[in-house]
Amino acid sequence: MRNLTLLTDLYQLTMMYGYSKNGQMNKTAVFDVFYRGIGNNYAIACGLEQVVDYVTNLKFEKDDIEYLRSKKLFDEDFLKLLEDFKFTGDIYSVPEGTVVFPQEPILTVKARLFEAQLIETAILCILNHQTLIATKTAKVIYAANGAPVAEFGLRRAQGPDAGIYGARAAVIAGCASTSNVLAGKMFNIPISGTHAHAWVMSFPSEYDAFKAYADMYPDTCLLLCDTYDTLRSGVPNAIKVFKELRAAGHEPIGIRLDSGDLAYLSQEARKMLDEAGFPNAKICASGDIDETVLMSLASQGAKIDTYGIGTKLITSMDCPSLGGVYKMSAIEDDKGVLQPRLKMSDTPGKITNPGFKKIVRIYDENSNKALADLICLQEEKFDGLQELEIFDPNFTYKRKTITNFYVKELTTKIIDNGKLVYKLPTVQEISKYHKESYGEFWNEYKRLLNPHIYKVDLSQKLYDIKQELLAKNSKK
Repeated sequence: MRNLTLLTDLYQLTMMYGYSKNGQMNKTAVFDVFYRGIGNNYAIACGLEQVVDYVTNLKFEKDDIEYLRSKKLFDEDFLKLLEDFKFTGDIYSVPEGTVVFPQEPILTVKARLFEAQLIETAILCILNHQTLIATKTAKVIYAANGAPVAEFGLRRAQGPDAGIYGARAAVIAGCASTSNVLAGKMFNIPISGTHAHAWVMSFPSEYDAFKAYADMYPDTCLLLCDTYDTLRSGVPNAIKVFKELRAAGHEPIGIRLDSGDLAYLSQEARKMLDEAGFPNAKICASGDIDETVLMSLASQGAKIDTYGIGTKLITSMDCPSLGGVYKMSAIEDDKGVLQPRLKMSDTPGKITNPGFKKIVRIYDENSNKALADLICLQEEKFDGLQELEIFDPNFTYKRKTITNFYVKELTTKIIDNGKLVYKLPTVQEISKYHKESYGEFWNEYKRLLNPHIYKVDLSQKLYDIKQELLAKNSKK
């Protein structure tokens, strides 16, 4: 990974400078990364591997120092501190692919204030993007209802990095392949693709184009049929070539539809393929598809087997920002003891949760489905309890006593004193884990329209600390 040390907002550096001048730089602080839930009732945590790469390779190069010196904002003592800078703190996170919810600490940094402040911007840049694309993909995959989806978004992504890491996130969240060859190489993920309209247009006839393609790829032949006229030209020419393939001992994969009334065209194309003796030929659809279109196609009885989805997935068009934030939740006092901190706001949703925290997920012992999450303090334990009362932190009269349950701690230590202590899984392993995590939730929580709101509560200890700080800060 290239050196991203200067991938930060200027105010991170000016604050670091201030900490160094005010005797605060070596105080241990805790910061949480979480999102507030605008547009997403759940999210798929993604991007941890790139965060690890970034943090473990932090180093101000000579030209970085010279650039900062030229801005005349910092003295030489501070620049000397940057020359020797490296991350020596701790990072905790949920595993990539985990289903998470608003306000939950997806990632937690515990480090010197001087170090923790610098890394805010890059961590948010990495996690916000990949988590956003993974979340969008999960919804698309859910709506596809078992039909394979290929990620086709590179040409519409907001730059090369968005295309590369968006493809990674999409495959983690369930896409079967990507059209992005570089992403395929970097992450060892399946790549897929056939030909474009330009291929067809470059030949004297559509038949000639299909025949030439089939000659090159007789065992993986999938033909794009909407260049001229899908039903009067494209599908008939494809069938003609398919019959020639079969006569030569090969079976076609199928056809792709990229425009028009996909529900109607797929139904008619299915009839034509079946009548011609190709009931196993697949129909792939592409062209401005997202989860809403997928639901509509299903309701219309579309005969589509696989999908290629690009623009609306790779840009998360309906929700272009996750809105993840990085907020201080504790800082060391003069005696070296971590003290919880809380940000207040006139907007209730922006009031933060204090303390050094983790996420615990509660499961029903009979169904193995998730019942609720607890945001709690790091030292709290819930194993072995016969019953557990949880409550809505905003409406505390809403309470429930849970029995016949077990718990899992989702938060794992990733970096200890600057050293990686966690085995980073492959993209394939993360994708498998994501499928398991996603499968732990009832469909009522995953449905696209009017989903049930999953319970995310605070432990009693954390709730009490929060109320104490709210009361204390309101008097200031």
